[in-house]
Amino acid sequence: MALLFTLGSCTKAVQAEQGKRVYMWVDCEANFARMSSADSIALYTEKMKSIGVTDIVVDVKSIMGETLYASKYAPYMGEFEGTVRPLEYDMMRHFIDEGHKHGMRVHGSLNIFAGGHNFFNRGIIYNEHPEWQSIVYRPDGSLVPISEIKTNYNGMLNPSNPEVREYQKNILVEFVERYPDADGIIFDRLRYDNITSDFSELSRQQFEAWSGLTLEKYPEDIMTWSDEKNWKPAKYFKEWVEWRATIIKSFVEEAHAAIQAANPNILIGDYTGAWYPTYYQLGVNWASTQYNPAERYPDWASENYYKTGYADLLDIYMTGLYYTLVTKDEVDAAQGRPIVGERGEAGMDPNDLTYCYSVEGGAELAEALTCGVVPVVGSLYVDQYKQDAEQFAKAVRQVMKSCEGGLMIFDLVHIVDRDWWALLEENMKIEE
Repeated sequence: MALLFTLGSCTKAVQAEQGKRVYMWVDCEANFARMSSADSIALYTEKMKSIGVTDIVVDVKSIMGETLYASKYAPYMGEFEGTVRPLEYDMMRHFIDEGHKHGMRVHGSLNIFAGGHNFFNRGIIYNEHPEWQSIVYRPDGSLVPISEIKTNYNGMLNPSNPEVREYQKNILVEFVERYPDADGIIFDRLRYDNITSDFSELSRQQFEAWSGLTLEKYPEDIMTWSDEKNWKPAKYFKEWVEWRATIIKSFVEEAHAAIQAANPNILIGDYTGAWYPTYYQLGVNWASTQYNPAERYPDWASENYYKTGYADLLDIYMTGLYYTLVTKDEVDAAQGRPIVGERGEAGMDPNDLTYCYSVEGGAELAEALTCGVVPVVGSLYVDQYKQDAEQFAKAVRQVMKSCEGGLMIFDLVHIVDRDWWALLEENMKIEE
């Protein structure tokens, strides 16, 4: 029997709003051609409304660092895979107008610490700001820019770089001021790339200043490689993990204050993976400060790690339940056998087979760790289910049952390509 860990006590701070919401994510790259006309946006917005979708999340800043509106700071994403958009085309404006016409909430999503697509050699780390990219610690001991890692499409930035942070906050405020009637702003990729970054000289200096420690060997005092695939913690690993989490937490605090100053009515949300036991590898603690992981995870969580939690700063928390196993019973049945499905997301443990690697268990974990301070929206990656309509339908029902904040579907393109509109509509209404 696989066990989900026992949590400490949390005080219920807020109740989820009446009724569970259904969010549809519109990825900017996958839907670039489809959403390049106002008529198409009107068509799909009406279609979403007709099946009961309550909220639309519109991706307006890509992983390449390009915005889908004319920005004072970021380059404009005016072309992708042969489709060209004029500078004056305002996709977000069309979505807000159409969504509000149908009584739907419309949120903008912005990739925060992403600055390039390594498969396309495109983005701000290739053009405007190569000096901002993360430095990766490789198994051979070398430190290389992330743009050279062509096995990883994410060209991530260094979250601790003050110039990066100011730049990203400026873009967030710009979005809020440009679209004062947007209902929310959702952070995505608000993280480090993985445990292997950022190992720049800047990060070393900042860590030493924060911790009061002197790294005689860097990065070996933090972690070392056993072989091409496996790493192990070194003597200052826990301090490093806490410091990275303070970097992300402090950005959330700063961004929250700046956004609220520009528009105190806008909702602030975040989208992360649900696999909390290893998500620290991305520098992220999405739990409430009421939960202290040091008792359960003494190998990586310091006594003060709980202070880096930022769920309390959010109005919406979307947790990525990227699992083909839906129920805890399915986890039990899978013991000792390979799991079918994609398990390649950053920070995942491919050897883990506990309840939190199921939709039901992951949702249960997220609800517990956030301690009721923010509604948890269970998020499904549709493409993981391939053509298994029955398992997708089961996952939708499970999320609607388990998550107080409702359901998020990633992404619209997969519902369109599979024509799963009726399937989604039928199952997202089942909450028993």
